[in-house]
Amino acid sequence: MDENLTREAVVIVIEDDASVRAAVKELIESVGLKIRIYQSGVAFLDATIPDAASCLILDVRLPEMSGIKVQEELSRAGHVPIVFISGYADVVMAVRAMKAGAVDFLTKPFRSQDLLDAVFAALDRDNARRKMQRWQSTLREHYESLSARERQVIKMVVAGRLNKQIAADLRLSEVTVKVHRANAMRKMRARSLADLVKMLERFDSETAPDRQNSVTASTPQLGKQKPHACV
Repeated sequence: MDENLTREAVVIVIEDDASVRAAVKELIESVGLKIRIYQSGVAFLDATIPDAASCLILDVRLPEMSGIKVQEELSRAGHVPIVFISGYADVVMAVRAMKAGAVDFLTKPFRSQDLLDAVFAALDRDNARRKMQRWQSTLREHYESLSARERQVIKMVVAGRLNKQIAADLRLSEVTVKVHRANAMRKMRARSLADLVKMLERFDSETAPDRQNSVTASTPQLGKQKPHACV
């Protein structure tokens, strides 16, 4: 893992067993990661999610609200990757958790390295998501800097229309179309037509409301993940 990410990342632990909390805290801090600890899911959901790459080590059985319920709440309110830990080898629950997006499901007692591997995988996932969000935010700013005509032109360019065809459709000269196209490419920081296509395909309907046939970013193929071998 990147050294900067290790310094900034936060591992959140929700565990009602004091001995497990202490052991996990010692392990996480031993590799230089920051940690926040909660005794219940309710206490965590009432707190603020860190503005940094983060992941959640979550016990399945908790007072007030189960770990599975916390996962359901997070799916509506946040995007923190989850590593489940459980004292019970419940295959059905493990499969349910993994299908809902959990990074791993470990059964107590688990090996320290297994937990660290799962935590680093979760932090990498969240860091990638945050990078994508920043990139999309930058693209949105660039897109919103375009004039209405520039947006119209690049939409047609990406659709495969030639400059002369766009000129005819918009009743403009071909030179004017080329100017609009060049200006849009410059503002979008696109180095090539393929680059521009890639950028616009990353927009969803909110980012580029006037783009037809927008393509949403793909989600992780969670169905390919398997529960931990000890479950």
